[in-house]
Amino acid sequence: MQPIIIVLIILVVLVFIALIKTVQVIPQASAAIVERFGRYTRTLSAGLNIVVPFIDTIRNRIDLREQVVPFPPQPVITQDNLVVNIDTVIYYQVTDARAATYEVASYIQAIEQLTVTTLRNIIGGMDLERTLTSREEINAALRGVLDEATGKWGIRVNRVELKAIEPPTSIQDSMEKQMRADRDKRAAILTAEGIRQSQILTAEGEKQSSILRAEGDAKAAALRAEGEAQAIRTVFESIHAGDPDQKLLAYQYLQMLPKIAEGDANKLWIIPSELNDALKGLGGIVNIPGAPGNGNRDAATTPAPRRESPPFDKD
Repeated sequence: MQPIIIVLIILVVLVFIALIKTVQVIPQASAAIVERFGRYTRTLSAGLNIVVPFIDTIRNRIDLREQVVPFPPQPVITQDNLVVNIDTVIYYQVTDARAATYEVASYIQAIEQLTVTTLRNIIGGMDLERTLTSREEINAALRGVLDEATGKWGIRVNRVELKAIEPPTSIQDSMEKQMRADRDKRAAILTAEGIRQSQILTAEGEKQSSILRAEGDAKAAALRAEGEAQAIRTVFESIHAGDPDQKLLAYQYLQMLPKIAEGDANKLWIIPSELNDALKGLGGIVNIPGAPGNGNRDAATTPAPRRESPPFDKD
């Protein structure tokens, strides 16, 4: 009985192994290559798949999701014979698992080498300045070449990015000095423009202020002259309306005499001949004895000859 039990156990184990090999579960976004006696038979897609045990074998399992592969810095020579180190990142996706398995031995290594050679060809036709400022152009050219070459491998290159472009240290120092000089130049130009604009605005403000001040002075002078003219006109009309006599005129003469004598520069002033007539009228007002125009009729009857008063020295 013992040998029969051992045989049964072996049969159960073989059946269990056969079942395991028969049922293949493929994860989502993955594929598996099936070979029968070393020859490609089919590609298993995601889900539950049945294969012939001990006859069909799984050659390769491939991830169909988009992959990101960074490549180490590669020295590249530009058109002006300068060595720059360029880091690249490739975004690719396997679209045909069979071609990716049988058309190329290692598609990762193949993509890397193709990227390096293509990058050297592209950068070799550019100078350093254009290389530093044409990343989009380099990315587009590199992606076009890689996508065309990897299509037969069952791989699609979605994006190619240049992580960094590092020129030599001496070139970096020169570029930094040039950038600093350009910034200093732009700062000096902006400062000069600001000072110039400030001076222009100041001059314009002073001009407008002078114009407004002159207009204000002219209007003030015109208003002042108009006011004085109106005052003179009012006084003149008042005088004519009041019909002044000789006595009022004599009183006004006496009020003006102190004003005539005001000021240190007035060394000599002339008394008009009309002052005699004014004094006569004033004498009649205050009744000064012996003065012209008082109650002494005899003196008044004999008129004195009229003459001009001599100049009167103030000192």
